[in-house]
Amino acid sequence: MSYIRGRYSWLIRPSLILFDTATILVLAFYFFDFDREPIEAWFSYLAKNKSYFFVIYAIILWLISAYSIKFYDVYRYTSALDIATLLFKQMALYFVGTFAFVGFFRSITVGAFTILQYIGYAFLFISIIKFASYFALRQYRRHLNGNKRFVLIIGNNDVAKELQDFFKRKRDYGYELKGVYSNLDSLKVDGNIQDGIKHLKEDQGIDEVYCAMDELSEKQVNTFVKYADINHCNIKFIPASKNLLSKHLKTDFYNYLPVLSIQEVTLKKPFNVVVKRGFDIIFSLFVIIFILSWLSIILFILIKLESKGPLYYKHKRNGINYKEFECYKFRSLKLGSENGTEYVKKKDHRVTKIGAFLRRTSLDELPQFYNVLFGDMSVVGPRPHMLSFTDDYSKKIDKYNFVIRHNVKPGITGLAQTKGFRGEVKKDEDIINRVKFDIYYIENWSLLLDIKIIIDTIVLIIKGDKKAY
Repeated sequence: MSYIRGRYSWLIRPSLILFDTATILVLAFYFFDFDREPIEAWFSYLAKNKSYFFVIYAIILWLISAYSIKFYDVYRYTSALDIATLLFKQMALYFVGTFAFVGFFRSITVGAFTILQYIGYAFLFISIIKFASYFALRQYRRHLNGNKRFVLIIGNNDVAKELQDFFKRKRDYGYELKGVYSNLDSLKVDGNIQDGIKHLKEDQGIDEVYCAMDELSEKQVNTFVKYADINHCNIKFIPASKNLLSKHLKTDFYNYLPVLSIQEVTLKKPFNVVVKRGFDIIFSLFVIIFILSWLSIILFILIKLESKGPLYYKHKRNGINYKEFECYKFRSLKLGSENGTEYVKKKDHRVTKIGAFLRRTSLDELPQFYNVLFGDMSVVGPRPHMLSFTDDYSKKIDKYNFVIRHNVKPGITGLAQTKGFRGEVKKDEDIINRVKFDIYYIENWSLLLDIKIIIDTIVLIIKGDKKAY
């Protein structure tokens, strides 16, 4: 989750991109002395004059190389050394790409020294503007008190205390600490964690929340993550030790202090989100129209003949960013026995005869395709847990991994289920391995992987899963 608030600060990055591409374009025309053809004749002229083609290539090369190294991902905690490193990387990539073009089109009569001059001046101007904007913003924050980010710290461990000091000392970073809340006894906090939750609900201007995970229960983490998602503020995590980092989270350094945040994995990239959502809608509509439309009528009759009660059973589960939603199933238990607080066990007396068949064949899960169509779930993803188990499970696994698991939509089926980790959790290894496969899926998602998991699920249903009861 990464949100940016502010009246005009969001314009800084597009302005820099526009300036850099304009610099590349103007200097290309200046150094390579192109014929001054009218704009409307460009497309026909490209075929005859590769120099004009180079201008288009140069702009595309710049944008692609900048995207690949995250050249414009400069934040208020980014150091001047980091910016210099980005400039060096970008220059190296652009240098190689430019000479590759000239080498490929040997008919272009541009001297090597001219190309070096072009690249040198381009990076001189771009570097000046990049550093000037960087230092101007820092002075603006320090002396004019502008471009602020309002933050809360939840927790008071050693790293949290150092972070408080950092925010107060480094005014040029533009962080304004609005409060520190912890259940640990201390004279330097503004209240306990519940007071922090109350502060968040009352103050809608908070931009970032920093949580010391070792001091929070899963329920409290749940509350802060949901708040951050609903109110479009960033949530970050403070490790218990400066040496204790999570490989699954993005680590930023505020000077030397590590701060963790949920990084953008493959599954969360905008294009992939659209692809996955499109697949979910098409697949769920197919199942609803061609299977559920007639199967629901048959099951309604069979379920009603055996026991009184509704066709569907609704139970609350945690979805993306811990949001609660009502998950649908065909009712497989006797009326009044579905308390939503415990998993069904083998030979469970609550299961009806038709319910046993539905659960053994996983047909009871089919109504969840309505959840997929409504946007609460995905066809493939981590399986949603009962609310009563969320806090218990979080105590048995890495809290950071548990947060990542809830950063995507839950699925009707998932990689963990096809690997044998579904249903009742009998021992700690069951939930640990389930989350391990969930994290692998999130970090390595592809549409082909989704299709493979769906096929594996169908095969398991046909063969019979010993844990399906």
